[in-house]
Amino acid sequence: MAPPPLLSSSLSHHRCLPLFFAIAFLMMASSAASGNSPDLDALLKFKSSLKDPSGALSSWSESQPPCNNDDRSNWAGVICYGGSIWGLQLENMGLGGLIDVDSLALLKSLRTLSFMNNSFDGSILTINRLRLGYLKALYLSNNMFSGDIPDGTFDGMQSLKKLHLANNKFTGKIPNSVVQLPRLLELRMEGNQFRGAIPDFKQKSLNIINLADNALEGPIPASLSKMDPSSFSGNKALCDAPLSPCLATPSPPPAQSKKPSKRQTGIIIFAIVLALLILLALVILFLIKRRRRSSGSPSSLEATQPTPNFQKKRSIKEEMQSRQGSPAHSNNGRKPDTKLTFIRDDKERFDLQDLLKASAEILGSGCFGSSYKAALTSGTVMVVKRFRQMNNARKEEFQEHMRRLGRLSHPNLLTLVAYYYRKEEKLLVSEFVSRGSLAVHLHSNQGKGQSTLDWPTRLKIIKGVTKGLLYLYSELPTLTAPHGHLKSSNVLLNDSFEPLLHDYGLIPVINQENAHELMVAYKSPEYLQSARITKKTDVWSLGILILEVMTGKFPANFLQKGHPGNQEHDLVKWVKAVEGESMLCKEMKVLPNCESEMMKLLNIGLMCCEVDVEKRIELKEAAEKIEEVKEKDVDDDFYTSYSEATDVRSTRGLSDEINFPIPT
Repeated sequence: MAPPPLLSSSLSHHRCLPLFFAIAFLMMASSAASGNSPDLDALLKFKSSLKDPSGALSSWSESQPPCNNDDRSNWAGVICYGGSIWGLQLENMGLGGLIDVDSLALLKSLRTLSFMNNSFDGSILTINRLRLGYLKALYLSNNMFSGDIPDGTFDGMQSLKKLHLANNKFTGKIPNSVVQLPRLLELRMEGNQFRGAIPDFKQKSLNIINLADNALEGPIPASLSKMDPSSFSGNKALCDAPLSPCLATPSPPPAQSKKPSKRQTGIIIFAIVLALLILLALVILFLIKRRRRSSGSPSSLEATQPTPNFQKKRSIKEEMQSRQGSPAHSNNGRKPDTKLTFIRDDKERFDLQDLLKASAEILGSGCFGSSYKAALTSGTVMVVKRFRQMNNARKEEFQEHMRRLGRLSHPNLLTLVAYYYRKEEKLLVSEFVSRGSLAVHLHSNQGKGQSTLDWPTRLKIIKGVTKGLLYLYSELPTLTAPHGHLKSSNVLLNDSFEPLLHDYGLIPVINQENAHELMVAYKSPEYLQSARITKKTDVWSLGILILEVMTGKFPANFLQKGHPGNQEHDLVKWVKAVEGESMLCKEMKVLPNCESEMMKLLNIGLMCCEVDVEKRIELKEAAEKIEEVKEKDVDDDFYTSYSEATDVRSTRGLSDEINFPIPT
């Protein structure tokens, strides 16, 4: 018997159920397999192209999304905003391999990228409007990228504000597409091998540029003439403002010279007579100064800043004889040993007589004596410093200590090359450093409206000084104060504004009565209170140096002869009394978003200047804190666009802040 229609229909329906559940299950599985967000898929694809030997990106997995709805990130190095990926900060992770730009292009909210301090190599990425045209910041510094950058690499990146390519191996010319970036604020390309001329940057917004240590040549464009000179250092063939003027190419003489008119002849004669009168006045002034100098002996304690000397044709021997005798002759007329002792095997050898015959230029007269710049016939330029406060040191002890100092080698130390020993005086010979002392750069241009050291350069100098101090403490552990005489006039700057410490390690060979009178260590609070110096005395000097560098004020106690009394705390008290950023040097070129970092360094300086030695910070801890100070606040620097969007979020919305279409 056939079943009732209703029953038949019911059975037919139940037969279809397994098929229905199977289809539903497949649809759910398919949905789960494809349920990952586009951002997650893009990042996992990007990760697969990288080399990650240390497992820095181990948190990047399908088990959790990159971003939460509250803008918190679940993945290392991922910056979230509005539940989307705003930036990648993959720094110091040991990453290598290829940077998959196609995967990154799928991140529609991506605005900032940083791959600094990794091991990426090869040619630069191909970046254009179809891929990463919506970026605002791109940081590729401190990798191993190489090769030429094609001219059109940055075409279409209309919103790019910050481009950092420093310390790679790029070659070729600066691409024209960089010059066309309309909103460019920062450009850092130092430490590469770029060559050719610098293009003319027309962006009025550009306030930071660094092209140092490349192979660029020719005149610097007028649009960059007001930038800091350090931005162009290390390019030997560059010229014009802010560097030295370019040498004019002589024009060919005219085919026929016209006979000058009577008026022109009169002007020429007048100019010649005027020049002769000026020359005569200069000669008379020179003779008067020379007579005054020879009639009186110099003071033993003169200004700490170098003073120029225009008697360059006189030899060092003549200069020394005019300043109370020459080392070639003793006071009783006997001719002593004239042997110059070299303590560095990697330097050019010369005799004392060669040194004494060299043309002399007085660089300055400091606490211990005069310093002379000596140009040898071979072209080598040395500096000879004359000491009269070491006559208590026995010859064997002095020689052993000089050999000990000669074994020191560090990028932030001015190494000792040779010395000359005589009972009454000593000569210490070192290499000439081109830019002179830090004191000159801090104080000689004040109030003159001239360019001075900017914030990144000052921070670089303090970090270099600290590294030099740490090295001295590790290599001279038996000395109570391994430097003992740290001040701005004892910090020299080379062409790259790298600091070089000198006059260090001299406490064991300086006469104690003179050391108490002249050396910085003996002006510290602990010596004034208890007549002792400690391992933290150099830390106090470092703190004073930091305050001097940041405020532009010269420490009053360094100018005092003997004990400074209550002067030692003048600068520290002033910094503590003045509130906020008004204490910073008014002539320092301040960059955007760096005020908080500058105040960090000032606070570290105050920690180093603690009067109570027990509460004063250790040198190692101070060095670690100083190393953490950045040129700019990291949050403000890396997330400038993020902050801008947050400011306008409540009134205009994110898409309004970005005034160009986001690629689809």
